[in-house]
Amino acid sequence: MMKTILVNKTCYFVCLFYLLVSFGFVQAQEQKKISDIEKIYLHTDRTRYFIGDDLWYKAYDVRATNNLLFDNSNLLYVELVAPDSKIIARNKTNIEMGLGYGDFQLADSLGVKPGVYQLRAYTNWDRNFGEDFVFKKEIEILDAFEMHTKPNKVLPPILDPKTRKPIVPKTTLTVNKKEIFVDFFPEGGSLLDNVASIVGFKAVDSKGNPIEVTGEIYDTDNQVVTSFQSVHDGMGKLQMLPLEGKNYYAKGKTTTGIEFKKDLPQATKLGYLIGYRAFKGRNIVTISTNEATLAQNVNAALTVVCKTRGVSYLESVLNLTATTLSFELPKDKSPEGISQITLFDSNNRPQSERLVYLEKEQDLDVQLIADKTTYQPNEKTTINISSKSKDGNVKSASYSMSVTDMDGILEDKEYGSTISSYFLMESDIKGKVFRPAYYFDNTNPKRLEHLDNLLLTQGWRDFVWKSLPNPKDNFKVEKGITISGRVKQVFADKPLENGYISLALLNKKRRNFFSLKPDATTGNFKFENMMFSGKTNMFLNSVNEKGKFRGEIVLDTIEQEPLGVNYKDEVSNWSETSRLVAENVFRKYAAFGVKPENILNAVTIVGKKKTSSRSFFGLPENSYVADEDTKTFTNIYELIAQKIPGVMLDGDSIRFLRNNASPMYVLNGFEVTKGEIDVIQPMDVEKIDVIRGTQATMFFGESAESGFIAIYTKPNTGNRSKEKTYAIQKEIDGYYISRTFYSPTPEQVQLDLDNKLSVRNTLYWNPYVHPDKMGLANVSYYNTKVETKVKVALEGMTASGIPVVKTAYYTIKK
Repeated sequence: MMKTILVNKTCYFVCLFYLLVSFGFVQAQEQKKISDIEKIYLHTDRTRYFIGDDLWYKAYDVRATNNLLFDNSNLLYVELVAPDSKIIARNKTNIEMGLGYGDFQLADSLGVKPGVYQLRAYTNWDRNFGEDFVFKKEIEILDAFEMHTKPNKVLPPILDPKTRKPIVPKTTLTVNKKEIFVDFFPEGGSLLDNVASIVGFKAVDSKGNPIEVTGEIYDTDNQVVTSFQSVHDGMGKLQMLPLEGKNYYAKGKTTTGIEFKKDLPQATKLGYLIGYRAFKGRNIVTISTNEATLAQNVNAALTVVCKTRGVSYLESVLNLTATTLSFELPKDKSPEGISQITLFDSNNRPQSERLVYLEKEQDLDVQLIADKTTYQPNEKTTINISSKSKDGNVKSASYSMSVTDMDGILEDKEYGSTISSYFLMESDIKGKVFRPAYYFDNTNPKRLEHLDNLLLTQGWRDFVWKSLPNPKDNFKVEKGITISGRVKQVFADKPLENGYISLALLNKKRRNFFSLKPDATTGNFKFENMMFSGKTNMFLNSVNEKGKFRGEIVLDTIEQEPLGVNYKDEVSNWSETSRLVAENVFRKYAAFGVKPENILNAVTIVGKKKTSSRSFFGLPENSYVADEDTKTFTNIYELIAQKIPGVMLDGDSIRFLRNNASPMYVLNGFEVTKGEIDVIQPMDVEKIDVIRGTQATMFFGESAESGFIAIYTKPNTGNRSKEKTYAIQKEIDGYYISRTFYSPTPEQVQLDLDNKLSVRNTLYWNPYVHPDKMGLANVSYYNTKVETKVKVALEGMTASGIPVVKTAYYTIKK
C-alpha cells in the first residue's frame, strides 16, 4: 500500500524544487522589543576532576539576541552544587566587557566528596527570566585512590533535600519495558489527515540515555504502513501519510531485544503544517494543508514569522491557493543558529511550528598549532594561535585555553558542551542535550542531519523563546556591590533629620571610606556599585548634624539568596571511561609518590597555637595582644598605661601624652562610655589597639579627633557592649580574588609544590589568550614527567559574536 502513497525521496526534492514560488520577504518593520537578556557560558579546564584538584573557569557573558560580548552586569555568581543539592562553594566573579574568570579548590576540607556535581552561573539580572538563562554544567569529581582500592563501589547515597533521607536508586541491572521511553513527534506539531508528514522519534532509558531501536508503524487494521530505525543516539525520522479515519501505532524493539508498543498522535481533520528540508545548499520551507481545509478557507492569508533567539528577522503574508506552497529562506537574511519558524492563520493563531538549524559559512580561520608533535617529559612546549579571516585579515577575539592530560583516553569522543554548542544550540532548546558537541564536529558529515532529528524531537513545540517572560525588574543589573538601607529616628518611624551615614570597608589589602547624606524625605541611603574583594569588615555609622552618633540604621539585604536548587544526581556506578581515567591517574600518582589530598603529612607541635586577634579598624598606631601578664593588673587602665606606648595613667583614666587629651573608647567595634570601660577585667581582654589621626575620624567623626582606644574582649566574658542602633559592623564577601594558575618552570623551583605538579592533570590554563595586532598569540609552559597523550583546547568569542572551538593533540614520550 505504501508504495502508492509515499513519494520517493529523490523525487520529493525534485518536485519541491519546481514548487518553489517567488515572493518577497520583508524584514519586519515593527518588531516586539526583546529585553537585554544575558547568556552565560563557562569554559572549564576539564569536566572530570579528582579530589584535591583545582577547577578553573573563564566566563563569557553575551547578549542573548546576537551572541556579542555584553557589557551589562559586572557581577556573576558562580556556584558549585553537590549531588545532594547543597551549594558548597559560591564565587562572586567580576566580569568586565563580558569576560571574567575564577576557580574552585576541590579540597576535602570544602566538603567535596566523589560524585557528579553541577556548576552553574548567572547574574542578578538573569533571575528576571527564569531557569532557561542560568548556565548549568555537570562535572565529575573522582577519588582515584578509593576507586582503585574499591573498584566496584557506587557513588555515595544522595539525600532528599526535604526529608534528608537517602534516595533509593532504581535497579538498572536489566532494562524492562517500563524503563524504555519512545516518543513520536510529527513535524510542525501534529499529523493532518491526507497530508504526507515527517515524524521524528526518540528512544531513551529512565536516565535519559539514548537507546537504539527499530520497528514498524501499523494502522488500525494492523497493516504495516512503514518501518523506522534510529540512526543516532536513539533518534531518527520516518515519512507517512495519515489517512482520514485511521489511527496509528508503533511496535518495535531495542538492540537488546526488549519490545515496546506506542500510539502515535491522532491526526487532525483541518489545519496547516509547516515543514523544512535542506536541498543542495538551499533551505526550503513548505506549507501544507488538505483539501478539506482549503475548501473552507479559499485563498487563505497565512503569516510566516522566522525568529532567531527571540528576534524576528523575516516575516511574510502568503495566500494559500493550493494544498502545497514552498519557498526558500534567503541566506543573507538568516542568522546562524536555531530558527523558530511559526505559521499563523488570518486570526493570528499559531497553526504550526518548526525548529531548524541554519549554518552559515564564517569568514574565519583560527589555527591552534603546537610547535612539535612529540615532546620529552618536562620539555618546554609552545602553542601558536592565529586568529584571522580566510583572506588573512586580523579577527579580534578573546580566547581561553586549557592543556590537559588525557589520562589513558585515546579518542576524544565524549562530546561535552562547548561554547559553540551552548550558544548556538543548547541554550535555545529545552532540556539536556546528550553529547552536544557531536553536532558541531566538522569532521562528521552526518552531524546536521542528526541535529535536525534532535530539533524534531527534543526541540519540538516547547521552545524557550515562545513564552519568553517580560522582566519584572525584581532583580536589577549589578554593576558592583551595593550597600543600602534607611536611617530613622530611634523611637519614631521618621527619617533622621540632617544626618549623615559613613561606611568603612576594611580588609587585608585595602581600606575604603565613604560618606553620604540620606534622603531627607525617606531616610534611604545607597552606596552603589562598589568594588572590593575577599572577606571585608563593613562598618556603618549614623551621625546627626553635630557629628554625634544618633538614629537607627535599618540595613537592606546586601546579597540576594542564591537561586533555588533543583538538582539531583541518582546513585549509579561510574562509567567505564571514568574508571579508566581514575585508574590511570592512580597509577601515575603511585609512580611519582603523590599522596591522597585528604591524607596529611605528620606534623610535630612544638608550641601553643597563638589565638588569632581581631582588628576592626585597619592598621593601628600601637597594639597589644593579651599575654600571661594581663592577670597581674588590678584594672583596665593600669593595663593600658603599662602595655600601650604614648599614654599615661591620670588617676582612674587615660590621657595621650602627645596632646594631653582623653581618648574615645570603643568596645568590640562600638563606641562606649568610660563607665562601660570601668567594669572590664584585665584578664578578659584579648587585644587593645590605638587608632589616631584621619583614620580615627573616618570611623567616628569629630568625637574621635584626639584618637580612640579599641578594646576587644574574649568571647563569653560578659563585657560585650549592647549593639548600637546607630552602628552596624559585620563581615561581608566582596568579589572573589582569582588565583593565578601555577605552572612549574626550571627558573623558579619550588620543590614541595613542583613534585606534585609534575604529574598534574591540567598542564596549563590561561583564561586570557588575546591575539595581537597581527592576529597572533603564543603561550609556553613545561610538560609533566608523565608519558601520555595531551589535549589542547581553545575556546572563545570573536568581536563579531562568532563562538570558536579548536583542539590539538600531542604526545609526551621519552
